[in-house]
Amino acid sequence: MAKWSFLSLVLGDITQKGYEKKRAKLLAPYVPQTQDIHTEAVQAALAKHKEQKMALPMPTKRRSTFVQSPADACTPPDTSSASEDEGSLRRQAALSAALHQSLQNAESWINRSIQGSSTSSSASSTLSHGEGKGTSGSLADVFANTRIENLSVPPDVTATTSSSSSSSSARPAAIDLPPSGIVKGMHKGSNRSSLMDTADGVPVSSRVSTKIQQLLNTLKRPKRPPLKEFFVDDFEEIVEVPQPDPNQPKPEGRQMTPVKGEPLGVVCNWPPALEAALQRWGSTQAKCPCLTALDVTGKPIYTLTYGKLWSRSLKLAYTLLNKLGTKNEPVLKPGDRVALVYPNNDPVMFMVAFYGCLLAEVVPVPIEVPLTRKDAGGQQIGFLLGSCGIALALTTEVCLKGLPKTQNGEIVQFKGWPRLKWVVTDSKYLSKSPKDWQPNISAAGTEPAYIEYKTSKEGSVMGVTVSRVAMLSHCQALSQACNYSEGETIVNVLDFKKDAGLWHGILTNVMNKLHTISVPYSVMKTCPLSWVQRVHAHKAKVALVKCRDLHWAMMAHRDQRDVSLSSLRMLIVTDGANPWSVSSCDAFLSLFQSHGLKPEAICPCATSPEAMTIAIRRPGVPGAPLPGRAILSMNGLSFGVIRVNTEDKNSALTVQDVGHVMPGGMMCIVKPDGPPQLCKTDEIGEICVSSRAGGMMYYGLAGVTKNTFEVIPVNSAGSPVGDVPFVRSGLLGFVGPGSLVFVVGKMDGLLTVSGRRHNADDIVATGLAVESIKTVYRGRIAVFSVSVFYDERIVVVAEQRPDASEEDSFQWMSRVLQAIDSIHQVGVYCLALVPANTLPKTPLGGIHISQTKQHFLEGSLHPCNILMCPHTCVTNLPKPRQKQPGVGPASVMVGNLVAGKRIAQASGRDLGQIEDNDLVKKHQFLTEVLQWRAQATPDHPLFLLLNAKGTTVCTATCLQLHKKAERIASVLSDKGHLNAGDNVVLLYPPGIELITAFYGCLYAGCIPVTVRPPHAQSLTATLPTVRMIVEVSKAACILTTQALMRLLRSREAAGAVDVKTWPTIIDTDDLPRKRLAQLYKPPTPEMLAYLDFSVSTTGMLTGVKRSLLWLEARKAFRAVKLWIQCRLGAQKSLLQRREGGLWSGHQEFCCCLPLGEQGILPGVKVVIVNPETKGPLGDSHLGEIWVNSPHTASGYYTIYDNETLQADHFNTRLSFGDAAQTLWARTGYLGFVRRTELTAASGERHDALYVVGALDETLELRGLRYHPIDIETSVSRTHRSIAECAVFTWTNLLVVVVELCGCEQEALDLVPLVTNVVLEEHYLIVGVVVVVDPGVIPINSRGEKQRMHLRDSFLADQLDPIYVAYNM
Repeated sequence: MAKWSFLSLVLGDITQKGYEKKRAKLLAPYVPQTQDIHTEAVQAALAKHKEQKMALPMPTKRRSTFVQSPADACTPPDTSSASEDEGSLRRQAALSAALHQSLQNAESWINRSIQGSSTSSSASSTLSHGEGKGTSGSLADVFANTRIENLSVPPDVTATTSSSSSSSSARPAAIDLPPSGIVKGMHKGSNRSSLMDTADGVPVSSRVSTKIQQLLNTLKRPKRPPLKEFFVDDFEEIVEVPQPDPNQPKPEGRQMTPVKGEPLGVVCNWPPALEAALQRWGSTQAKCPCLTALDVTGKPIYTLTYGKLWSRSLKLAYTLLNKLGTKNEPVLKPGDRVALVYPNNDPVMFMVAFYGCLLAEVVPVPIEVPLTRKDAGGQQIGFLLGSCGIALALTTEVCLKGLPKTQNGEIVQFKGWPRLKWVVTDSKYLSKSPKDWQPNISAAGTEPAYIEYKTSKEGSVMGVTVSRVAMLSHCQALSQACNYSEGETIVNVLDFKKDAGLWHGILTNVMNKLHTISVPYSVMKTCPLSWVQRVHAHKAKVALVKCRDLHWAMMAHRDQRDVSLSSLRMLIVTDGANPWSVSSCDAFLSLFQSHGLKPEAICPCATSPEAMTIAIRRPGVPGAPLPGRAILSMNGLSFGVIRVNTEDKNSALTVQDVGHVMPGGMMCIVKPDGPPQLCKTDEIGEICVSSRAGGMMYYGLAGVTKNTFEVIPVNSAGSPVGDVPFVRSGLLGFVGPGSLVFVVGKMDGLLTVSGRRHNADDIVATGLAVESIKTVYRGRIAVFSVSVFYDERIVVVAEQRPDASEEDSFQWMSRVLQAIDSIHQVGVYCLALVPANTLPKTPLGGIHISQTKQHFLEGSLHPCNILMCPHTCVTNLPKPRQKQPGVGPASVMVGNLVAGKRIAQASGRDLGQIEDNDLVKKHQFLTEVLQWRAQATPDHPLFLLLNAKGTTVCTATCLQLHKKAERIASVLSDKGHLNAGDNVVLLYPPGIELITAFYGCLYAGCIPVTVRPPHAQSLTATLPTVRMIVEVSKAACILTTQALMRLLRSREAAGAVDVKTWPTIIDTDDLPRKRLAQLYKPPTPEMLAYLDFSVSTTGMLTGVKRSLLWLEARKAFRAVKLWIQCRLGAQKSLLQRREGGLWSGHQEFCCCLPLGEQGILPGVKVVIVNPETKGPLGDSHLGEIWVNSPHTASGYYTIYDNETLQADHFNTRLSFGDAAQTLWARTGYLGFVRRTELTAASGERHDALYVVGALDETLELRGLRYHPIDIETSVSRTHRSIAECAVFTWTNLLVVVVELCGCEQEALDLVPLVTNVVLEEHYLIVGVVVVVDPGVIPINSRGEKQRMHLRDSFLADQLDPIYVAYNM
């Protein structure tokens, strides 16, 4: 075997780099693997899932959506992968070649995409759980997903073909989408049912259907925990409250007793204050090095001696107190707060400024250098500065020049910051203090020394105030615990402005006359091994690092082999509280033990801004056994209980200790929520510390301070245990055997889901263990929870490597979901990948969690990949409703009482009361009324036309309308040679011209047919509807404007319809001043008045006949604007909709329009009917509204008669309970009648009718009826870039289609927002979210959405969506 391998190396033409790679591959099986425990557990958990092979539907993307942001340009190559540059060049070449080829030959492009090329529009086939690649055979899949021309095409449903023919991308005002030759009641797809598998007319082979089927298969898996079957109609109790698991582990130990650290030893030469130590070393050991700064390459650039530190601090203190204002009005007084704004690569200037402030007795507040006006968290820093009353900021000359400036050269006003005066602290600007001036150095007391800022979980910034005595005590405790001795060298990789970097590198340093080598973060980014080199070069005794520094040093280890770490007696790992610190420490030790690193030198510690250093592992004795590890059950931890893991090693958390309590300190563990009750010995809680060395308060926040800094623990009975106040540390943990402290997480990272506690850091560790190197950029993963539908939901956001393929990313995402599910037994609500370098950063380059969460909730995160899993996470939905039994024939009794309820019926006033009027008898028809009004009130304005700004652009008085109508009647007679009864199409935009043409037709005895004009930008979509209505109505003539006449005969129109077959077209722009000798008077009121054609929302074209009797009845009433209240099944709120004008009711039965609390129109009877049984319903029950009145429409206008449909809609009877056998017309609307407290004119209580929505649009989900408009209204509010929204159901899944009017990178932001709002407001889980271009949702001539057409287009894959997300 080895011989053949060697031969292939000799024969093949191979580079040195290639040889190394191949050699490593061959030797891999024989090299011992140092794999950490967590990774092994994750791989074992994933291996279990491999057997199931459940296919997840992969999201569909348009190619342009996931073209990565130019991260390559702004990102240094990731040191963790070899041949990065080579790969990116190859990638660019492949991409340009593929694009060039696609323009020539689509087929070869498709073949490339099948082979898994990174240029394919999306993964063609769906990946199985366990397999690296999907099945390769699905060519149709790829073809459906591949668009060479990236145009936004509104679907043309007017043609029978399924392809889109229009290339216009502008949104038309209205897209008319009628079925091709059907006038009423028949769906477009009914004549080709033989090609279809489903009744809904969707091709079986559709890729979308396949993916939805996959989604349904995925959702069939059992949930954890199972849904309880119950539903209570109270708002608070509408959701399922998780019941405690009877088998959950409970703490069994005794109540813990506080643990004490060793006493703080009294050393004879410890100074009375830290400033005294500086004075001592500055005077007696002036030449000793104090601090060495490095340049960008990692070479020492400047060393500050103790003498220089003392003299320069003295100069600064004198300047601050005496030179900033006048003698009588100094700018600063002792006790004032001052901001310290120094960059992370200038520790020398910071140290001088810090000690200068201490000597001047002003309180330094170190903050980060603001880079832009809107830094992540910058506004909260401004809040801190304001609450501390800071008016002065100290900085360096170089830093000041680098701050963002206005055009006048002044420093910009940072968002939320108070106005600051900037003081430069470079030596040349400082005044030398006179010989007789000495700073006031008193013994350390409780007055504030400095304020350290801390960012909370919600993103607010608070200032932890540290007193001078606490600062001194903390330095003493650290000196004792770390056994510091004078002159030792320490290497500090941490931020020197706060936390352990400040405590060890700036404060304890001066107390013990140490020499600190400060390694800035910028050096670590370019040379991760620089701190190891500094330890080697300076023979350093102590190094201060974080886990990430160990990790990156291991990654870069091959660059330098001749380093020695034998001088280190302490490697202090300051984030030893992290769950992955144990893995980093083990791996680092195994690699560097051969370089002299001693196992006992690794000293994890735990710190917090409030309690400062909580515990630290003391340096061990060579050869002594290392402390043991705790291997804890993840399940036990989620219930807050310590259980040694014995069953499943995959769901175990291995934690190392962080040593013992600090000298002079005392520690207890209290319950994390509720009163500070002491935990039992086997219970996880928040670590609290009592010590002189801790913070004293949050500056200016007395309420929060009391809860954190003045905690008195209580026992189980609630009585206080002692009177010593403790400080909450914000860390979760327990005290183990031998009084060793173990930390298992942070309060800020606590995620409480369904009553169980999970830790964000643990979940990040699991994500990183799932082969993240291929997908995740520099291991950058953020985990947080959002509150959705009465519970916390876990969100995982990771930065995606610029070179990660779609398939790799999707596979990593699905594997992470499985791993978290297996190991933590919790579902992830949303997993998002964002382009590299786009998550908001903390000053040292970490992820700013609270800002990331804010971006996620605002929809400004711009993910490039997203996976939502609401079906697995949301287990507290109400139980699906059971259908209630209706009123049966046997229940109907005398007095209309049904099981104690009235039948839901109501009626308006009797018409007879109104018709006694002489005028009504005299002027029977609307034409006669207009003629009479033209004489009686000629100047009364009947109509006003307003423009978009609300100003009047045109009016029509009674006389003007009458005269224009006469002229139009004359033109129809002369030019059109029309007879009474001929149909005339009126093609006008809404306005006064349409109204005059309408009355002109009535004057001439013609039948007006109002049609919405075609849209010039989308003639192919809108003109066929016009053509069809003209044909179906057998119109003898078209009345229109000159502009529209030209459009009907244009070349563009000829491309859509046959323009030669239009009937006579008459334009009414220039009318002759001529009138008819005799105006037409209809012989009977039953004569046809006009035809109303419309495409319904379900895609049917219907023509409804309106008689003159109908018009006659309408004139008795004013059109009313009204509020229609509707109540949806399980929803608690009454949604209010405003509807006004004549035609907002269902087109067939306008008499039901002005219904609402004003009551019902005169002459109208209403009954609420069960649409399935056609039996009456009880009061307040939701059903179809049926009406009986003298003025309903008289029937459908049709070229062939269908009596059954006509009878069913216009003349139908109740199946029982109506002895009078009344004939009713069905409105197609859902509503209910409710008796109100108001009194009608008759003295009886008033019946109000509420209209909820159209029956044929209702969605039935979970046993409840939903109206699309309500869900759509909620969705439209969620993001400014949602232009329009439509919803429909498919195989019991709710599909939400949103039009994106912003840039395409916002497309994926909408997926979680849409899912959240529908869940919160409607208690529904969205199955599929489809993001499309503006203008894709079809609109009919009345401005209504055609949801069924949209559904058919989606399932036939004709939408060209920007993104389709299948929620798991």
